[in-house]
Amino acid sequence: MAQQMGNQPLIVLSEDSQRTSGEDAQSMNITAGKAVSEAVRTTLGPKGMDKMLVDSTGEVVVTNDGVTILKEMDIEHPAANMIVEVAETQETEVGDGTTSAVVVAGELLSEAENLLEQDIHATTLAQGYRQAAEQASEFLEEKAVDISPDDTEELEKLAATSMTGKGAENAKDVLSGLVVRAVQSVADEDSVDTDNIKVEKVTGGAIENSELIEGVIVDKERVNENMPFGVEDAKIALVDDGLEVKETEIDTEVNVTDPDQLQQFLDQEEEQLKEMVDSLVDAGANVVFVDGGIDDMAQHYLAQEGILAVRRVKSDDFTRLSRSTGATPVSNVNDIEADDLGEAGSVAQKDIGGDERIFVEDVEEAKSVTLILRGGTEHVVDEVERAIDDSLGVVRVTLEDGKVLPGGGAPETELAMELRQFADSVGGREQLAVEAFADALEVIPRTLAENAGHDPIDSLVDLRSQHDAGESGAGLDAYTGEVIDMDAEGVVEPLRVKTQAIDSATEAATMILRIDDVIAAGDLAGGQVGDDDGGDEGPPAGGPGGMGGGMGGGMGGMM
Repeated sequence: MAQQMGNQPLIVLSEDSQRTSGEDAQSMNITAGKAVSEAVRTTLGPKGMDKMLVDSTGEVVVTNDGVTILKEMDIEHPAANMIVEVAETQETEVGDGTTSAVVVAGELLSEAENLLEQDIHATTLAQGYRQAAEQASEFLEEKAVDISPDDTEELEKLAATSMTGKGAENAKDVLSGLVVRAVQSVADEDSVDTDNIKVEKVTGGAIENSELIEGVIVDKERVNENMPFGVEDAKIALVDDGLEVKETEIDTEVNVTDPDQLQQFLDQEEEQLKEMVDSLVDAGANVVFVDGGIDDMAQHYLAQEGILAVRRVKSDDFTRLSRSTGATPVSNVNDIEADDLGEAGSVAQKDIGGDERIFVEDVEEAKSVTLILRGGTEHVVDEVERAIDDSLGVVRVTLEDGKVLPGGGAPETELAMELRQFADSVGGREQLAVEAFADALEVIPRTLAENAGHDPIDSLVDLRSQHDAGESGAGLDAYTGEVIDMDAEGVVEPLRVKTQAIDSATEAATMILRIDDVIAAGDLAGGQVGDDDGGDEGPPAGGPGGMGGGMGGGMGGMM
């Protein structure tokens, strides 16, 4: 970058820097965004395909979860990363719809590219897109149907829709029931924290063997072999400290002149430990979870009393135990009272997947639960976990918002129709941007049809004609290729999945479009999508200056 000053050029940027301006910068960024979108597009819908991702250490991930694919691909291109952030936001907010959000963002960029070539200014485009997104959110709110938090059957349909097309699809009936029970268990009056649902993965058995434990599984064993393996009608004490004699804070030296004095010290320690155990017995505890260590002598006394004890329990397990059983953690065991104890039908040490763990189960009104997921191989279990995470998020936001929409591309088709009508009322060139936004939304039903092996044009024509006739719930059945009523089929999605996807996709697309200058400190030629060392494969697809060079080649190699 140099400015002419008299006869002397004035150097502003360092020699290593690269600068791409105007149309070249826009074109480069749009290409990068579209490439990310194309990477996940084939995974959309119930007939979506999976991706196998292999990292530099040889670790393999097989998934069709949008956000997982984009994270594992290790994308470096700055504009492409802005699209990845859309998926991450969607995952954090609602847990599902990550692929939809990225595909819509990519399509918005693709539509914008056509308009930019017609000399429509990027600012005009951004303004039109924002107007359209605002109108879309309002319209979806109007179309949403209320759902009750107690309507278990409808919630199970939601959970099943979220799992369709993912690794858990074969057992979606069983799993959707478990997911809804889990979320309903941990729900508070005005919010749902899915952190209170712990997911344990076990390799072995079939997916159908997955189960919900109304309680907590602690990855520990009892501290002493003489303790009982299990306790029925458990009264549980949580001690936020150790059952051992406190060390002195300062360095002390004790001179023992007589063996009796030493014995006296030992007797005193034993007495202190005995008092601790007696406090637990007096309070009525028969199971003890301790944050710190448990002295050998204390273990002996606990075993004598038939108390099952576990030491060095992690703080998050402590929180779950407290929330699940109703126990109040005490910092000084000598102060414990019967009111501080929690209750569970059973606490027992059991084998799960070859590991011994402590099961705290059969808890009435458990506010913290554990899902045990099973599968034939490690890859299967991992993918089931991702599907369950999405499903938990979907049920969570539905309980919080209480509003749902039909699936199968129905809301997008209806939105596109409404936005085309709305465009007529928008003045100036923004009208073209609103129409482009409507076209971009139809990428969802079009992709659903493509991925299912049906003709996307025929499917879109059928959908449009049904929506024109007032069938706002008409969506595409990916299995048969027919257009059917999604509400009647029980294919529903939370309102927030759609609104969040459209909002974040619009924000990312408008931000990318408004960039007309890319100044890179140093060479970004290696900043490819999902390919660390393929920089010399083919010409750079990122435009001049090598910025993001090999983007297309790297992406093609990845997919």
